Amino acid sequence: MKVLIASITATIVSMGIMIMCTIISKTMTMDREKMTPFECGFDPKSSARIPFSIQFFLIAVLFLIFDVEIAIMIPMMITMKTSNIMTWALTTFVFVTTLILGLYYEWKTNMLEWSK
Repeated sequence: MKVLIASITATIVSMGIMIMCTIISKTMTMDREKMTPFECGFDPKSSARIPFSIQFFLIAVLFLIFDVEIAIMIPMMITMKTSNIMTWALTTFVFVTTLILGLYYEWKTNMLEWSK
């Protein structure tokens, strides 16, 4: 009997709190923040098949590439103490040179320009 009363009390209290939160909350069904476009320019209420800016996609990919670059370079600095200095220097040089050449290519092909 005590378990039944405890579960009924818990249900009534939780339903009461949910009802009070719904009444008290300031949100509307057409919330202004939900109706604004996302950062990438998509309108959340329109069709998903509308073409989007390829420039935004390219900038996002560049950000991911350089984010991964940082995640790889931090352990390289830590392993410098425990590895052979010539092997470490050659590996680091090849890695950084590849990244700089990629950045140079992106710069020369105007992939970093937001508007043309």
